[in-house]
Amino acid sequence: MNTLQAPYPARLDIDYPEQLDRATTLLRLIWIIPIAIISSLLSGGLWFATVLMIVFRQRYPRWWFDFARELTRFGARVGAYLALLTDRYPSTVEEQSVHLEIDYPDVERDLNRWLPLVKWLLAIPHYIVLIVLWLAAIVAIIVAWFAILAAGRYPRALFDFVVGVGRWSLRVDAYAFLLVTDRYPPFSLN
Repeated sequence: MNTLQAPYPARLDIDYPEQLDRATTLLRLIWIIPIAIISSLLSGGLWFATVLMIVFRQRYPRWWFDFARELTRFGARVGAYLALLTDRYPSTVEEQSVHLEIDYPDVERDLNRWLPLVKWLLAIPHYIVLIVLWLAAIVAIIVAWFAILAAGRYPRALFDFVVGVGRWSLRVDAYAFLLVTDRYPPFSLN
C-alpha cells in the first residue's frame, strides 16, 4: 500500500533572507499602505464569482483561475512584506522571494459541483486554529521586528513559524475560497 500522498494543490515557500534592512523594517507599516490598498481593492468578490461558475456552469475557466492565482501570489508578496519576511517591496508582476503554486483543477473530475456552497462552513475548525496561530504569528513578527532592528536578522525559528502559518492559511483559502480542491486541508504548518 502506498502511503505517500500527492502534494497539496496549494503550496507556499519563502526564501530566508540572510540580512534585512533596519530602516525599511522600522518604517514598514508606513511603506505597506499604498500596496495594501491596491491588494484589498483587487481582492473583493473573487470567491462569490468562483462559486457561481462552479455551481451553475460546473466550470473554472483557465483565465479566471490564472487571475485568482496571480492575485493570490500578489497578496502573498504583500503579506510577506508586511510580516517582515522580505525587504523587497511587493511586485505586481515578479515572483520575488515568495514562491506560491496552485494546481489548476479539472472541475468535472476533481470538484464536487455543490461542495463550494458549504466549504466555507466545513473549514470552521481551521479558522479557529488559524485565529490562535495568527495571534501567535503577530507576536512572533513583533519579536522579529525588534530582532531585525537590533541584529539585522529574522530569527530562523520565528521565520519558519510565520511562513508555516501563511502556508496553512493558503491551503484553507485554496479549499474554501479559491475552490481549487475538494481535498480537506491538513492541520499542519509544513
